[in-house]
Amino acid sequence: MRLRRLVPAAAGAAALVVALTGTPAQAAPAPDGLRLVVTHTSLLATHEWYAQTFAGHPVLGGFYARHVDRATGQVRVDDGRLAVDGLGATATPRVGADAAVAAAPGQPLSTEVAVLPGSAAKLVYAVVSDTDAGSRRTIVDASSGTVLKVENLVRHVDGTGQVFAPNPVADLQAQKLTDQRDQNRAVPDVAYHTVTLSNLDGSGVLSGDFARIVDPRGRQARSASNTFVYQRESDFFEQVMSYWSMTEAQRYIQRLGFTDVNNEPQEFRTTGFTDDNSFYDSSVDRITFGTGGVDDAEDAEVIWHEYGHAIQDAQVPNFGDAIEAGSIGEGFGDWWAMVMSAPLQRDTAVTPLACIADWDSVSYTAEEPHCLRRTDTDLTYADRIGQVHFDGQIWSRALNDIFRALGRDRSVTIVLESQFSYTPTITMAAAAQVTVDTARALFNAADAATVRAAFQARGIL
Repeated sequence: MRLRRLVPAAAGAAALVVALTGTPAQAAPAPDGLRLVVTHTSLLATHEWYAQTFAGHPVLGGFYARHVDRATGQVRVDDGRLAVDGLGATATPRVGADAAVAAAPGQPLSTEVAVLPGSAAKLVYAVVSDTDAGSRRTIVDASSGTVLKVENLVRHVDGTGQVFAPNPVADLQAQKLTDQRDQNRAVPDVAYHTVTLSNLDGSGVLSGDFARIVDPRGRQARSASNTFVYQRESDFFEQVMSYWSMTEAQRYIQRLGFTDVNNEPQEFRTTGFTDDNSFYDSSVDRITFGTGGVDDAEDAEVIWHEYGHAIQDAQVPNFGDAIEAGSIGEGFGDWWAMVMSAPLQRDTAVTPLACIADWDSVSYTAEEPHCLRRTDTDLTYADRIGQVHFDGQIWSRALNDIFRALGRDRSVTIVLESQFSYTPTITMAAAAQVTVDTARALFNAADAATVRAAFQARGIL
């Protein structure tokens, strides 16, 4: 099975919907122990973000969010509060702030007492300081003065990389390319593109606002100048491909106005898994790319497919915990790969845009064009076989028709907004109706009719 998704038995943060009457201003107040940080307004809702506190001190990493529908006042809650065990409400520091500041590198900028959560929570100092390598946050035990960890706070450093965009088969219209055991000579130099690697954190590795390499330290690409230029024989090439592809996906999402769709450093691995397969593991929120055949992370469409799973899991924890929901997930992943490739490749009979993973699939397909799957099949709901990758092609075809009718930005906006209202076990019919309703709420009745027609053509509605 290729590009499978692992689903844990239970989700992490709790999410719930509270039906309210009246206006958003009448929403129930947030629980005690929270401090409002910011309020954002998206296309359909208001999003209130709170910091968790304990005894008046911020709990590091704890959050609480309330999403209020602007039209109906309905509230959805994301509860990310963390356990604070073993720490009394009257706990006070035993060492002074000066000692904590002295333990931190560079010039101090701010210091506050905070709580490090967990089963043995600690009162700590969080010291933010300016260093030659950028801002750092040093966590110091307020009882002993021991430095517990130092975190890099640098954001938005740009670097330079070399990638396939989206892959050499689609880019060069070259169906005869083969892997040749990962040799550089298998792919012409013209297939490589120099790109900006944006949003790096300045640490000298491929880690930033929207993607983070978690391969073992000795196997990470490193550059003091943030220049990451390799060819495919190097394991570092796949790391660059992964970082660039995920970052570009998130930047596109945010250009559409979304700020809460997997807006985090998505962890990924590109070495150590030798199967010809890749997967998103929601239990640890990590994407792993296999190295069998063509290394999966050499094909941006494979990367974007897996990132599609991370998107849905971020929107609906534990999404896909049923056959039809899982099929929606696979179909969305294929469609997401397609819409991300749309600005980069020509849509021709040789390399159709609807053909997913043109390069990766040369290792396991004989027919041309080489495709893992396609988003333009004639399958309908009646053709389901209870296998998520096969059945997912029904969903991806409906989304493809919406894309063709409404364009890239409009169709992606509708689909992403609608997925906030999916459930982990949603059926195709229910998800389709949500998508129709979202198109009407965001745009107009004509767009809603177009979306409905796409699902009706597949027998979903």
